[in-house]
Amino acid sequence: MERLNVSLCGINLDNPVIPASGTFGYGYEFAELYDINILGTLSFKGTTKGPRFGNPTPRIAECTSGMINSVGLQNPGVDKVISEELPKLKKCFDKKVMANVSGFSIDDYVYTCERLDDIDEIGWLEVNISCPNVHGGGMSFGTDPKAAASVTKAVKSAVKKPVIIKLTPNVTDIVSIAKACEDEGADGLSLINTMMGMRINLKTKKPVIANKMGGFSGPAIFPVALRMVYQVYEAVNIPIIGMGGIASAEDVVEMMLAGATACEIGAMNLVDPMICKKIIEDLPEVMDKYGIKNLESIIGGAHNG
Repeated sequence: MERLNVSLCGINLDNPVIPASGTFGYGYEFAELYDINILGTLSFKGTTKGPRFGNPTPRIAECTSGMINSVGLQNPGVDKVISEELPKLKKCFDKKVMANVSGFSIDDYVYTCERLDDIDEIGWLEVNISCPNVHGGGMSFGTDPKAAASVTKAVKSAVKKPVIIKLTPNVTDIVSIAKACEDEGADGLSLINTMMGMRINLKTKKPVIANKMGGFSGPAIFPVALRMVYQVYEAVNIPIIGMGGIASAEDVVEMMLAGATACEIGAMNLVDPMICKKIIEDLPEVMDKYGIKNLESIIGGAHNG
């Protein structure tokens, strides 16, 4: 249905719905439930230079209208992702996919992005700069404009495919970080990543998660994500992928009005594995309800007047 089409960094999508990294595996798992080719694209599980076992368990804590996770970027490493995971995905998904990349140094990011840049089925490199900078005292790359700019510049100089920088919301001024990434050549921005949160077990009187704190996601953070997308849209001239608590077709429309070109759905995939399919199917009816002829026409619509 052409009225759902959007263009993301020069690549056309049938619709703006994208399962978010870390909540959709490598895609082929969900292909057992429905035809995942209905998706705009998908962002596969965060990939690092080498394999990672992840954080100690327990890693998940439930909370009102959301969840907290501290999985720790568990993945088999970029070599096995290329040799084992992507061939499985290719059997059930015939569109370009988004590679989500994490790292603990600039060299890590560059190495992993270079490896994935050579893979034909990858359309975009989504670079997660919420990781701790091991050479910078452990502070996340995404909390400092200079560090964010350095990662962006290094990756952009090493690859040919569009680079989308995924921003952390755990900052006081996300706009300055977004602009720093744009200034160094970012082709797009993804926001927001998870917020920091925790739960305490009343019986044990200790944190539920072994790491004590983790990433808070789910519908509860939607207003924060919407606000940040709105702010960043006013400051940059590159496309934004909006995410954070999206749970319905109405949420997608609202996020696009704030300035998103496309939307990633994260935590809700863990609540309802069919949620992305449902949102895509519901979009035409929601568009009719609000007099929307095509989705591209509403991007940033809330900024008019």
